[in-house]
Amino acid sequence: MYPPLAWGFVAVLLLMCACGVESGFLSAYLVARGMSASAVAVVFTVYGATAAFASWLSGALSELWGPKRVMYVGLVIWVVFHVALLTLGIGPDNYALILLCYGMRGFGYPLFAYGFLVWITAATPARQLGTSLGWFWFAFAGGFPTLGSLLATYSIPLVGQFRTLWFALIFVALAGCALLGLREPIGSKRLAPAGENPIRTLLSSVTIAWQVPKIGVGGIVRTINTSAQLGFLVFLPVYCTRTIGFSLSQWLRLLTALSVVNVIFNLLFGVIGDKFGWRKTVALFGGVGCGISTLALYYSMQGHPANYMLAVISGMFFGAMLSAYTPLGAIMVALAPGRKGAAMSILNLGAGASAWVGPAVAGIFLPLFGVGGVMWIYAVLYFISAALTWTMKVPEDK
Repeated sequence: MYPPLAWGFVAVLLLMCACGVESGFLSAYLVARGMSASAVAVVFTVYGATAAFASWLSGALSELWGPKRVMYVGLVIWVVFHVALLTLGIGPDNYALILLCYGMRGFGYPLFAYGFLVWITAATPARQLGTSLGWFWFAFAGGFPTLGSLLATYSIPLVGQFRTLWFALIFVALAGCALLGLREPIGSKRLAPAGENPIRTLLSSVTIAWQVPKIGVGGIVRTINTSAQLGFLVFLPVYCTRTIGFSLSQWLRLLTALSVVNVIFNLLFGVIGDKFGWRKTVALFGGVGCGISTLALYYSMQGHPANYMLAVISGMFFGAMLSAYTPLGAIMVALAPGRKGAAMSILNLGAGASAWVGPAVAGIFLPLFGVGGVMWIYAVLYFISAALTWTMKVPEDK
């Protein structure tokens, strides 16, 4: 870890804990309050769409304002619209306001977390960049959904699901305190050259995708990376508890086990990528590994009765392979070393787009093909990402 940025990793961990608190039960909770599964999928899809736009915006605005200011904007948005979601949307069961407030809250975490990701690439020495990216995803996945969903397993029996959603604000407040301790100077100023036209800076964060086609390919690979993981949160809580027969606590523990392994392997694959090769790590372990483990997770639950331990092991396998995409950020920076902010905008756009694509795949194809069909779609997408990654050759491959 690059020491001057240490408090930033803590801040990301805490804010993602707040996001993770709801991750394992919100969809099932909204269904229990009378929403249809398709209506819930729409809520998550809108949230994903705003998160995708904010993810791109985090890189573009960091170029203009500096990453630290972008992080503060994300923090304020998260607090304001989370409170509005609970008081105006979920509390009175107002679907329109749930859709609006949850969608607007989707701007919060990408500006905060991915603004810091841009800060890492701008301030960290090249020799430490791969490791620092591993630490970033360690903190990100450590909060969402790992620690957040684990805390929910203890909070829900004590205070209920609605009050547990309020509980998330504690972590946001702590994230703000951690951000105050972040004093590294590069992130406090704009990254774009002085005097550069703001419109040109914003446009360059889009046009780089076709000016450097491999950057565009990297954005697609990043979109596929976590699309299944985020799509799972839309339908697997309901599927596992109502169809398979697991309890809510069992589902949350399965999700926690998947996430804990993912957190650990985020660090390991940072090291593995440096030794084995970034591109080979992402393609073989990430793309192929996630495709196989997605199918393993589905078929592990098809026994009668379902074998819970087998499902947990399959979930852990998926969590480990998901971490193999960690070196993708290093590949993107290597493809455009003189335009790191713009390259990271596309990477962040892909990360945010996955929060839209994953639930959208579930919402569109669940009524047509069922859970099994959706899991196969996710698996095929992972195999496609492996093929795409193989085309992203960088000088470090040698």
